Amino acid sequence: MADRYRPTSAVQRAREGNPSKAPIKEGVVIPRAILAEPDWSEVFKSSPDLAVETANERCRNVASTEWRRVVPVLEVAAGIGEVDHATVKDLCVCVARIDQAERDLSERGLMVTAERGTVKNGAATIAAQYRTQLSRYIRELGLSPSARTAITAPKPHEDDSDVWD
Repeated sequence: MADRYRPTSAVQRAREGNPSKAPIKEGVVIPRAILAEPDWSEVFKSSPDLAVETANERCRNVASTEWRRVVPVLEVAAGIGEVDHATVKDLCVCVARIDQAERDLSERGLMVTAERGTVKNGAATIAAQYRTQLSRYIRELGLSPSARTAITAPKPHEDDSDVWD
């Protein structure tokens, strides 16, 4: 089912017949790029606290693994460019933070003892918020089966083409 708030792609409108006969605008074409992996130690800074440093080290590893898993797919399937670097980086940070929150939930449980008695672990709320953001990134980048139907693969790059043609 189409998202009624999000415009359909030009290819999809043409494929479905364009019953309104409204002009079809082509999307913005950005130059393709091979994205360089960020320095995760800049995102997840070192800490003198051993517990925080251990968590940050794991976040660096999780984010790096996610980057290496997702970027090659996006480079081929979506034709991502340098302008998408921050979005993909943020997606990897979301995945790392969800992992961190889930580990805290596994270690301390859903309910924790605080000053006022037993309360919900804050990591549950944090994980939910990051999951909401992650689902947006998944939809925007076409990383789910339903989102992939809206993306058309870029045309293969021809070596003899000129920018000014």
